[in-house]
Amino acid sequence: MIEIRRIRPDEWLVAKQLIYRVAHTAFSIPRPLQEFIAEAESRNAFMDIDNIQMHYFDRRGVFLVTEADAQIVGTGAIRQLEENVCELKRLFLLFEYQGKGLGYRMVMELLRTAREMQYEKMRLETAPVHLKRATALYRHLGFYEIPRYETTHPNDIAMEIIL
Repeated sequence: MIEIRRIRPDEWLVAKQLIYRVAHTAFSIPRPLQEFIAEAESRNAFMDIDNIQMHYFDRRGVFLVTEADAQIVGTGAIRQLEENVCELKRLFLLFEYQGKGLGYRMVMELLRTAREMQYEKMRLETAPVHLKRATALYRHLGFYEIPRYETTHPNDIAMEIIL
């Protein structure tokens, strides 16, 4: 059974490990996974996951997980970016679960939640060179490119959708 639900306080480390695993493969990191994690931790990558309460819940947001076979297989979150604008963050799905509509279901749940919370727009930043499927999904759902607002990587793009 597949379930999309709010993350529980004791699951943040599982979610972070999943994000590292997916990022390691998606971004074709040549170093072993544990070296990648150590290097990323040293520069505070994904530090928002260490305090989901502060970075998501306290910022008018949610952090969801996709659970399959009693295991977390995906993540997705939104948080306030501006007064009526939220940001889609941390959309990650284990590769063996991709291509089954689970990323689509997660984004649809986050869009529904954002509308319920009365956000007017949702923005995101993505790396289309590495995250081709995610970028295609965003475009399919109606996200369009806007000027970058936060990223420092020259190949990243920003996107937005009117809710």
